[in-house]
Amino acid sequence: MRLAKFRKVRVDFWMDPIASEEMTPEDKYFYLYLLTNPRTTQIGIYKITKKQMAFDMGYSIESVQSLMERFIRHHQLIRYNPETRELAIKDWGENNFDKAGKPMMDCIFSELKKVVDVSMIPFVLESIHKQEFRSLYESFYKKEEFAYSEEVRDQDEHHTYFVSESEELDDICTNRSTIIGQDDDIEEEQQEVFQPNTESNHLQNNQKFVDVKEIIEFWDNNGFGFTNVNAKEQLLSWLDDSSFLQPKAVILKALHIACANNKRRLSYVVGILKNWENESLLTVEEIDSFQENQKGSTQRNPKPSLPGGRDIPSGFILDLTAGEEE
Repeated sequence: MRLAKFRKVRVDFWMDPIASEEMTPEDKYFYLYLLTNPRTTQIGIYKITKKQMAFDMGYSIESVQSLMERFIRHHQLIRYNPETRELAIKDWGENNFDKAGKPMMDCIFSELKKVVDVSMIPFVLESIHKQEFRSLYESFYKKEEFAYSEEVRDQDEHHTYFVSESEELDDICTNRSTIIGQDDDIEEEQQEVFQPNTESNHLQNNQKFVDVKEIIEFWDNNGFGFTNVNAKEQLLSWLDDSSFLQPKAVILKALHIACANNKRRLSYVVGILKNWENESLLTVEEIDSFQENQKGSTQRNPKPSLPGGRDIPSGFILDLTAGEEE
């Protein structure tokens, strides 16, 4: 049973010190989405995938991952379990629990029963002030607590609720389609691009994840355009569709050069990469050697300066009256 198809956001959200001083515009947009998207529940804990977030917001999966890291580690406003795909919002109770009543309590009870990772319940409980709601959360958590071992309960929250590499690889390196418009969040699994059945493929997946993450982080942190999803995707295509022997290192070198020249545009970076490919410079070492040779050649053969006039031969005497008739 769903109590209502709306969510509350207090107007003082914009005056909160965290929102006004610490959040970027992308942070605010992402947080409002977490508070109001159609998959939210009455209890502040709901199932959602990164792929669905990226689709709804028009972001890449890498951008969503970066935002989730900020909200888990820096702002500490959410938790996420990559195994159950459950997300919990810490301050949910401050906005949504005003009046208690049987319809409200029945709805909360029904939704609490569906929570798989019950250790998320006390995380949301911290912001709930009304005793009626607190008692329901507390009783439900204590009722289910016996199912969790001491090891699971006591582990650090950043490790428990940080998005794992395996899930990121699942989102980045597999081709899945989400069936939109159904109530049960059905996802259709398709053939994986990278087969994880062998150790070599697993290592290849891990390296792919590391390469993508480093390039995206450099792009986002150096002013190339945090929300420029299309540009990021075109740049990442050079990891697979180029002749470079060290594609990640070469791409990062091109990005460094673009920053040094204050040309933070995809077209400039791609121009550098194309020039290197045309010159058959396929590793960073070859590029460095080529640039050093060009620099040395310029120093050995400086451009000749244009003479200002001709030298006067030695022994020449200037006679101003020469040629005049007496």
